[in-house]
Amino acid sequence: MTGQQVDDMTVWEHIGELRKRIFYILIVLVLGMILGFIVTDPIYNYLITIAPVKDMSFHAFSMWDAIGIYMKFAFVIGLIVGLPFTFYQVWLFVRPGLREIERKGTVQYIPFVLLLFLAGVAFSYYVVFPLAFNFTTDMSKHMGLVETYGVTQYFSFLFNIIIPISLLFELPIVIMFLTKIRIVNPKRLRKMRRVAYFALIFIGVVITPPDLISDSLVAIPLILLYEFSVWMSSIVYRKQLAREQAWEEEFEQEDLQNQDA
Repeated sequence: MTGQQVDDMTVWEHIGELRKRIFYILIVLVLGMILGFIVTDPIYNYLITIAPVKDMSFHAFSMWDAIGIYMKFAFVIGLIVGLPFTFYQVWLFVRPGLREIERKGTVQYIPFVLLLFLAGVAFSYYVVFPLAFNFTTDMSKHMGLVETYGVTQYFSFLFNIIIPISLLFELPIVIMFLTKIRIVNPKRLRKMRRVAYFALIFIGVVITPPDLISDSLVAIPLILLYEFSVWMSSIVYRKQLAREQAWEEEFEQEDLQNQDA
């Protein structure tokens, strides 16, 4: 589909195209959840064996707790499976409005989506989650409370930490993609630095215990992730400018040759 065809598309045609992409994403998410139901048992057993406290016993406080856990695991696994496909569908939606060189430049980011998400899972599970868990455990002991772990509460606590941070790790890919299609640029990102820092520090404070060390251990990597995104955006932006300059010089040379002729 050419740029002219995109311009000729009506609003309803754009909406229809968006609905089709969303429909495909939902299908893959459902298929991923079906896969999640199949592999939930080994993943659940593994997470139980590496829990922060040895020989933790989990309790069900509702008849639906076991089913709820299966649904949570299935959704998370479906999200992991469907994330690269979701980015691919987004790319297909904006692809008609991109130039050929932008199409090739943006599609190459998709394979890194899953890698960054898994890096976020590792960081959130092995760094952030132990901090939050140990803090809440210490508070319970300080207040003389008997710790009884509900399986739903434990895994809800775990997923509420892992999923947001893992999605934040997609920031470099999102920024590079938006830079490639000329929605953002490094100058604009640097101007937004204060707002971005505030948002990332706020996220770090919300998902970690209220102490300076824990907040810093989470907020600082997120800020570095933003700066890394700005740096990657700069690389993409410089290549764009260099390509445009080369194209202008070539055009001027051709124009001079035509005038001499």
